[in-house]
Order: sequence, then C-alpha cells, then structure tokens
Amino acid sequence: MTTDRLMALDLVVSVLTVAAWVGAGVAAAARRPRTAAALYAVAMVASLARIGSVVALSWAGWWFVQEKILVALPLLVAAGGVAAVLAGPRLFCAARRVNPSREADAAGPGDSAAPPAQDAVRAPAVVVSLLGAGYAAAAGVVQTFLIGYPADASSALLLLAFVAGAVLVTWRAMSAHVPRLRAATAATAVAAVLGAVLAFVPPTEGTTTQGTSAEGTNAEGISAAGAAQAHAMGDTDVRAAPGTDTAAGTHADAHSGVHPASQTHSVSGESASAVAGPDRPVTALRGPAAPPPGGSVRRFELTARTATITLSSGRKVSAWAFNGQVPGPPITAVQGDLIEVRLRNADITSGVTLHWHGYDVPSGEDGVPGLTQEAVPPGGEFVYRFVAAQAGTYWYHTHEVSDLGVRMGLYGTLVVTPKEGAAAGTDLTLPVHTFGGTTVTGDRDQPLARQIAPGTPVRLRLINTDNTPHRFTLSGTPYRLVAVDGTDLNGPGTLGRTGLRLAAGGRYDLAFTMPPGPAVLRIDDRTDSVRLTPASGSSGADTGDGSAGAAPAAGGQTADWPDLDLTRYGAPAPTPYSAQSRFDRNFTLVLDRGLALTNGRPMYAHTVNGLAFPNVPTEVVREGDLVRLTVVNRGRDIHPWHLHGHRVLVLSRDGRSPTGSPLWLDTFDVRPGEVWEVAFRATNPGLWMNHCHNLSHADQGMMLHLAYEGVTSPFHGAHSG
Repeated sequence: MTTDRLMALDLVVSVLTVAAWVGAGVAAAARRPRTAAALYAVAMVASLARIGSVVALSWAGWWFVQEKILVALPLLVAAGGVAAVLAGPRLFCAARRVNPSREADAAGPGDSAAPPAQDAVRAPAVVVSLLGAGYAAAAGVVQTFLIGYPADASSALLLLAFVAGAVLVTWRAMSAHVPRLRAATAATAVAAVLGAVLAFVPPTEGTTTQGTSAEGTNAEGISAAGAAQAHAMGDTDVRAAPGTDTAAGTHADAHSGVHPASQTHSVSGESASAVAGPDRPVTALRGPAAPPPGGSVRRFELTARTATITLSSGRKVSAWAFNGQVPGPPITAVQGDLIEVRLRNADITSGVTLHWHGYDVPSGEDGVPGLTQEAVPPGGEFVYRFVAAQAGTYWYHTHEVSDLGVRMGLYGTLVVTPKEGAAAGTDLTLPVHTFGGTTVTGDRDQPLARQIAPGTPVRLRLINTDNTPHRFTLSGTPYRLVAVDGTDLNGPGTLGRTGLRLAAGGRYDLAFTMPPGPAVLRIDDRTDSVRLTPASGSSGADTGDGSAGAAPAAGGQTADWPDLDLTRYGAPAPTPYSAQSRFDRNFTLVLDRGLALTNGRPMYAHTVNGLAFPNVPTEVVREGDLVRLTVVNRGRDIHPWHLHGHRVLVLSRDGRSPTGSPLWLDTFDVRPGEVWEVAFRATNPGLWMNHCHNLSHADQGMMLHLAYEGVTSPFHGAHSG
C-alpha cells in the first residue's frame, strides 16, 4: 500500500476511534448498556487498528508518524487503558443483565424506576472514562490536522490541557463532587498557558539550518558584516519616478511589517566572525555588461501595466500584462548571447520584478523583492543582464506578490536555442495558463490550429504557468519527450497513449515528425490545446494501433492512458554525483499544514518543518558544497518544489533511484506521501528562494531562503511570495 493510502487509512481509523469512544460514552450516559458495550468493543478494536496503522505508516519514515508516536498514541493508550479498567467490566456485566426491550424503553436520567444495570453504566467512572478516551483520540486528530508537524512541548502541553479540561468539565457535569478539582483545574490551566506561551515564542533572530556538514558541524547563519556597506554602494538599477518612494519603502514594507530603518541586515543575522573570507553584497552579484566572445546582445523592454486582453474567442479578461499582452513578449536568444531586459512599471501598485524560472542567473538578477532587489514601483525601472548559457525552454514571471501577479498575467516565455543553431522544422512554444477557470494556451482559449507538411520535424515546448499540475496527451503520432525543465534527456524512447503530468512551473519538450494525419495535444483530458493537420490535404487515416512506437488516433478518449514515470524513462548515463556520494550539507524539508506564525500573525499555514516564512530557518551552504535535499510531503496537497538558481539531480523518489535518464530538474511535484531526495553542487553564490511553486502555498508560508556564507543583502528580507 502506498504511503498516501496509508495516510488516508490512518485518518479513517483515527476518526472511527474518536466516534466509537464518544459514542460509547454517550450511550452509557443515556443508560443503554448493550449499545455502550458494543461501541466500547468497536472502540477497543479501532484503537488497536490505529496502533497498527501508525506502525505500518512508520515504514515510510519518521516524518509521517512523529506526532502520532510522541503524542497521539500515548494519550490514546493511557486513556483507553483507564477506560478498559473502569468501564469495560461494568459495561459487559450490565449488558448481560439488561433486557434488550428494557434498554430501548430506558427511562430518563431523573426516573428512579430505571433498572440497576442501566444506573450502573451511568456512573461517573464509566461515562467519564469512555468520553475521556474519546477526547484523547480526538487530540491526536487535532495534532495531525490542525497543529501539524512536528509535535513539540507546546503542542503536547496544549493537547494534554485540552483532554484534561474536557475530562474535568464532563466529570463535574456528572457528579457534584470531583476529588481535588481545584488542584486539577489549576494544573490544567498552567499546562494550557505554558503551551500557549511556547507556541507563540518566535524563533531567535539568528536562524540556523536543519542540515549538517559531512563533518557533523552545524551549518550556521550567514554573515551580516558588510550589509551596511552593500546598502550604500550596491547599484541595484532600480529607478523610481520623481516624487515616488521605492517599492521597499511603500508596498513591501507595508506588506511585511518591516520598518525601513531596519532594512540593512543579513538574511539570518550571524556575526561576521563566524565566516571566513570577505563578505559580498548580493547587489554585486550581477551579470556582465558585454557578451562572451562571439555572442550578441539581445535587448528587450517590458512594461508592466493593468490591461484588458482579448482571447481568441473574443472574451475579454482583466489582466496585468507586459507590453499590453498575455503572455508577455517572448524572449529568445542563442546560447552565448547576453540578454538585457529593461523592466518598467506603469501602474502595478504592488510593484513588479522579473524572475527567470529555471534559469541559473547571477543572484542579483534573480528578481526576488526584498532579497536580491527592491520591487520596481510605478514609474520605476530595473535592468536585468545575464548570459544565455543554458539552451532550453524556460519562462519568466513577476516575483512580487507573485500568487496574484502571475495569475493576472505577468509572465512570458524564455527560449534559448543551441549555439550551433536551431533545428529546421516547426517549433511551437506553448505556455498554458488558467484565466477565470478557462484554460488558455498562449493567448488562445480555443485550439491552436496549424497546418504542417508531413515529414516536417515538430517540437512542442509545453510550459505550465499555473499553480497546479496539468496532464498532457498527444494523439495521432508517436513522439519522444526530449527535454524536461530545459535539460535534454538521455536516450528518450518513443511514446504513445501516455499521459504526461507536468508540475506547476515545469516544462516538457516533445519532438516528433509530422504524420500524414492530424495530431492533437490535449490538456487534462478535456481541452484540445493544439490541432496539427497535414498541409498536403492527407486524409488523416490512422497510422497505427496507438501502442508505443505507433500513432494513436487523434482525439478520442485519453483519460485511461497511464501516466509516464519519468524516473523510468530514457537511458541511464553517468552523473557527477549520486546517492552514494559524500555530501557536505544535508537538509530535510517536511511539508505540511498547521497553525504557525506568518509575519507575526498566527494562521493555518502551509508549513516547512512546522514553521512558516519568514520563520523557517535559512539553509546555509559554502561555495563548492555538495548538497542533498530531502523533501517530504505529509499533507494532502501537491507541492511543486522549486529552488532558485540551481538545477537539482534526482537521487530517489520514495527510496527508489531512477533507472532511466538522469533527471535534472528545477521544479518537481511532491505528491502526498512522497519523499524526494535531490542533490546539487553549490556553484552559484548568492541568496536564493526555495519554495513551493503553488504560489498560493508560498504566500501562506511554504518558502525559505538558501544562502551562501558571506553573501549579504541590503534589503528588508521579508519577501512574501
């Protein structure tokens, strides 16, 4: 059974356990001994099943059972044991003595004519112990689904106080005399207050990483020295209109609650003495002013503004757009060129930036407001420069209030062709987006129709710009998945009748030869995205039976096609490191939901290791480190994980190493119950975001920083998605 199903099973069993214990207590209070005894038996079996489900789930990893083993099960076992001693014998004894018809006609609590057996099961010791077990079982559910991972002293004290308080209230309602009531009430109150105080004490200002070096030493925070100098000398290329403040002084500060006077600091506040070597401000980590020998300068200008765009159907949509269009103007270059983009903001009041998704630009060009630059305010501008060193399919988008900005349309495509030149044929770049529930490809909410001569090489570049995954199918032709996230796969095989799940933010490149009949690209098994027909007027007859290596008929039913397992696709090839390598840093990120502080406010957040941004400790590395990142999803949502500035090599998924082509990704879907291990070499110094690319999840806390030792930032550091 998969971890996801075990998690679902454990949830069902835990809810059944709560219902059975509470039901037994209610039945006992209602003087129904036979019903109470039956529910008590169910509760005991359900409690044992809960223990079994936790044991089974523990094989998936400690992350999935930590709070269950440390809090939930001890409470359940202790309370269930008390109920077994105090209530079990009386319930079964009373159930044997009572007449079923008398139980159905049982008198109310004030009726002195009730049979002795029925009075016996309503004794405080019976009812309170049964309901107490129910409260304890409920506490475990609350811990898992409300408080979240990990269990700590605060949550344990709060849950203990909850159970004890509920027991005392029930006991007092059942009996006029509760032994040592005042002392018990005082102890419960102390536990509750102490737990609440611990819950709202934020982490210390100087955060540390969760990882260790290979030598076992803690990887501490980065240097703060030189931050003031960086603030004074750093040329950020941000220009505000006359009479306006920069975005950091307006929107960003208001959004994050950081006062402008406190903006000059490092990300984590570690002292300079902890770091060897000179400090570098992130504003000094910029692209060159001239291209490498043989390269050209590719200049683009993008102006962000509110707009109303018209889709292919004629439907008008309110949007935020670059140069009045969605997606924004395509940025193209040849490998080795220098890309220069001048970003202007006409009227986006929240500010804008440009992040080059998946492209390993210098950190000062990464476009993260509050970390690598100030957001560009209305009337301002910022110039980005970087060498187009990586060939492949990428995209760009704003990173200021990005959940809203990207949804509204502030995104575009970035395609870099190999230096030896693009292959002949048809090359279509297809960004997929959702506007108001309507899926669009490019600016089209109707299928893109294109006539192509049979025998023509075709490349489809699929880009998922949404927050959630999309499933693509291509029918009518065999094809190959030749690149993922801009990186070519090794030995990609021929596919047909296969679903391709593409993570939010991810890219797939499909290649095939135009067949004599039509070919159809479909999104989520319901929307035709692209319809290619032969320009020669061919009849479009099916060219095969649709199996691998043949051409499935265009259109038709695709929902039952199996999804491609990327970890098994393609041919193995050597990699510079593997799961057996010696790693300098190891970080684990456990993704969940729970109550956490976000910008000083408690909320039901998307959490990383039980915390929400900006309280998630920074991951700190040294240049040259080999870093292993373990990402665990113990929640019910899919989390597309995205690390800025680095490609990661997939080491394993759920403990199984890839057997196909090496997978170099910048965004990977971590589904419920999955555990991914990836690795990267720290060769791009800077300050980087590491976050869920469901941007609403990031906005609700699921992000953190990756920082190189000695790199500082003059900005406020409180980027919020």
